[in-house]
Formats: sequence, C-alpha cells, structure tokens
Amino acid sequence: MSEPKVIFSYNVGISACEKGEQWQWALTMLGEMREAKLELNVFSYTAAISACGTGKQWQRALALLMEMCRAKLEPDIISYSASTSACEKGAQWQRALALLSEMCEVKLKPDVMSYNVGISACGKCQEWRRALALLWEMAGSRLQPNVITCSAGISACERSGQWRQALSLLSDTREAQVELETNMYRSVIPMCEQGGEWERSLSLLGELWEARRWC
Repeated sequence: MSEPKVIFSYNVGISACEKGEQWQWALTMLGEMREAKLELNVFSYTAAISACGTGKQWQRALALLMEMCRAKLEPDIISYSASTSACEKGAQWQRALALLSEMCEVKLKPDVMSYNVGISACGKCQEWRRALALLWEMAGSRLQPNVITCSAGISACERSGQWRQALSLLSDTREAQVELETNMYRSVIPMCEQGGEWERSLSLLGELWEARRWC
C-alpha cells in the first residue's frame, strides 16, 4: 500500500476513534504514524484533538494543537473549534476564550460554531457576562446566531440567575426569527417566577401553549 493510502487509512481510523470516544486509541495511532515516519497532516491532528475533546481530555487536546504548530502545520478553523470544544467540555472557559482570540491573531475568523462553544464554556462556569460579550462580538462580526447560540446564551443566564438577561435574549431570539425551542421557555419561565415576575411567566406560558411546544 502506498504511503498516501496508509496515511489516509490512519486518518480514517483516528476519526473513528473520536466517534467511538476512544481517545487513547487515537493517540496510539498517532504514535504509530510517528514511528513509521509517516507525515502527520492537519486532518490527523484535528481528528485526534476531537477524540481527546470527546474524552474530556482538554490538556491533551491543547498539547496536540501546540505540537501542530511546532511541526509547522497551520491549524485551520476546524482544528481550533475542536480544541475550543475540548476546553468547553473540561469547563475551561478562560482557555476557550484564549483560543478564540488566538484564531483572530492568526487571521482565522471564528465561525458561529466557534462562538457557540465559547458561550457554552462561559455558561458552564457561570460567566454570564462573558457569554453575553461573545454574543455581542458575534453581532459585530456580522455572524447570525442560530438556535444553539441563543440556547447557550439563555442557559448561561439561567445558571447565574439572571432572569432579566435571559428574558431579553428570548425576546431578541424571537425578533431575529431564530426558531425558539421548548427548553428556552422552560429555562426562562421559572426564572421569571423566582424574580416575582409571575405575569411574564404566564405570558410566556401562553406563548408556549399557543405554539404547542409544551411537552
């Protein structure tokens, strides 16, 4: 089998490890490629980073990203998104934000998925202000938030008990004509009740009932 075919086979195997949540095997296969003196490419590293992220091994994911740079391979937006996702799964919001900044430094424009992961990472650590700052940054970059973006923003506010901000985001989501999910209402309605805004809670419940989304 020719070398390109061998590299392709390894890359497919590493990618399969990510889907099967087998990060150890992904790293083993990378090691085998090094021992065989096969040329690791961006896909090889990115697939391994994704596998580490799925296995909540954010330190190993970042180590692979650094190794890519040392090997003079330029990580692409997918590589950075996979690394940011690994940090999000490991509740490392500061590192997730650092990666978003680094993307800009290397002339890569973060996409919606990149921001979604960053917002989610901040939300998990009750950094709701930073989560909202990322939402505003998206608007400045002329990126259109999707349902995942809005849900992550509302969730960030919910975790920190910021019902007014959550209510505002729900309204913005509606105005932006982004599809509203049942979970968004389920997050905001109890928060309004806890904040003494029972009328708003009833109004939102009515919206949800009319849309027939309550389940």
